[in-house]
Amino acid sequence: MKILFVSLGCDKNLVDTEMMLGILRERGYTFTDDEAEADIAVVNTCCFIGDAKEESINTLLELGELRRRGRLKGLIAAGCLAQRYREEILREIPEVDVLVGTMAIEEIAEAVEEAAAGVGGCHYRELNSPPAARRDRVLTTGGHFAYLKIAEGCNKRCTYCIIPKVRGNYRSVPMEALVSQAERLAEDGVRELILVAQETTLYGVDLYGKKSLPELLRRLAQIDGICWIRILYCYPEEITEELIETMAAEPKICHYLDIPIQHASDRILRQMGRRTDQGELRRQIGRLRERIPDICLRTTLISGFPGETQEDHEELYRFVNEMEFDRLGVFPYSQEEDTAAAELPEQVDASVKEGRRDELMELQQAIAFEKAEEMIGRVLTVMVEGRVADGDVYVARTYRDAPDVDGYLFLNTSADLMTGDFVRVLVTGSNEYDLIGELYHE
Repeated sequence: MKILFVSLGCDKNLVDTEMMLGILRERGYTFTDDEAEADIAVVNTCCFIGDAKEESINTLLELGELRRRGRLKGLIAAGCLAQRYREEILREIPEVDVLVGTMAIEEIAEAVEEAAAGVGGCHYRELNSPPAARRDRVLTTGGHFAYLKIAEGCNKRCTYCIIPKVRGNYRSVPMEALVSQAERLAEDGVRELILVAQETTLYGVDLYGKKSLPELLRRLAQIDGICWIRILYCYPEEITEELIETMAAEPKICHYLDIPIQHASDRILRQMGRRTDQGELRRQIGRLRERIPDICLRTTLISGFPGETQEDHEELYRFVNEMEFDRLGVFPYSQEEDTAAAELPEQVDASVKEGRRDELMELQQAIAFEKAEEMIGRVLTVMVEGRVADGDVYVARTYRDAPDVDGYLFLNTSADLMTGDFVRVLVTGSNEYDLIGELYHE
């Protein structure tokens, strides 16, 4: 049988998808991207915000139509939406044969067997079960970079977030299992590891009684074949001096940090349940830039949180203007049921949320374009992503660019390069968020 896999949502969800693909490959299944060839379809769903939920539901409905017409033998809903809305899916989308919760991905082969046999089923495990940590995965990222999920769940309980209810409390993956995974990824040709979790900075506190991300980074850096290690989702209040020193001292660790701050108004931060304030944010950003002068800082913000006034928005605008983040994304607040923020008074109108988002992004665009221009004349090591068709131009990424969310460097050369190669490049120009360069010859 051929299986169609659709992975929606975040990179952490993608790791779950790759683990499920690995399990099915071991059982002898083959995969297809063509709906017309598929016998079974699996949708790894997301429900973090309203748009993600809608995308997951629409995908299930579209594939459900193929199931109803007999063009699919079975349809499986896995992941966060299946975890959160089990009864609703069973009632509203009867074409779904089997459900697989977030902690039951290791039962995907049994789910496929049930779907193929026309037998309904539900696979769920206790939310706080040990996180999956398979050594063998089927990479879907092209093979030269891979995400390494180092923990599952979250303890923060931000008032806008549903993650603890669909992923459970924070549980770290044992370090030995992560090192083993990374060694296997390196054997398979992976050159860049991207560490992800709902929060990477707290790695190890539950297993080892202390923040152990620096130790994990040092061990991963010893693996032959791994050239870049990138860290995402570091809560600013949890960034330690040891982590900063490790990043500064270890050449394989990219000078890039994703620190989601969400807002800069102390009043709004308190209502969000965040554990920092603007003063601490300023101090932490200052420490990072002082110790690692070329660090690239990425963050995310929420516009129009309940109770956000025009004054709060203007305070956030001033903060963004002063901090000049290298990368920044803004998302209008999404009122999610079963979260504390959904019940707060003074919900902000959608048009206001979107207008404030647009103002912040317009400001950030000017900052980002200026920072891109400032890169002209610098020599950088880049990773080749591929070649532009019918031309002597390659697409590459610098240490400042995480896959799929940041920009690219377009490399003009007639040299024969391969995806995953690292080359030295002189930046010769910029085009909005992207850079232009040529091979650097000393």
